[in-house]
Amino acid sequence: MKVVIQRVSEASVTIDGQIAGAIQQGLLLLVGFGPEDGQEDLDYAVRKITQMRIFSDAEDKMNLALTDIQGSILSISQFTLFAATKKGNRPAFTGAAKPYLASDLYDRFNLMLAQHCPVEKGVFGADMKVSLVNDGPVTILLDTKER
Repeated sequence: MKVVIQRVSEASVTIDGQIAGAIQQGLLLLVGFGPEDGQEDLDYAVRKITQMRIFSDAEDKMNLALTDIQGSILSISQFTLFAATKKGNRPAFTGAAKPYLASDLYDRFNLMLAQHCPVEKGVFGADMKVSLVNDGPVTILLDTKER
């Protein structure tokens, strides 16, 4: 499981011209799943994402977690995080989980996150337009296979 974590002051996702989800301060997550991912990966990612201290405290130090600031999450499925780019100029996506598995993992992941904070999301497999104001900027890559 790979997640691009972006600290945002606002973010939204639009599908077919309609806003499907929007948040103010919090995290935009671009989430991709591999064929070997399972519950252990979900548990690890949810714990890290919700407890990661990447928000500024009163002294402007990154010392607060998402739950400390009562922030929200905008979660976007992103199979292209598993792009293989070693050969040629066209990425291959054979390293990504099959849609039926990835969709199930994505749904479970979002339900688990929602136990900690408000979660908005895109639509799995849809063509989405994502807008954000990256705060910092702070962007972190999380790979559950690299603990």
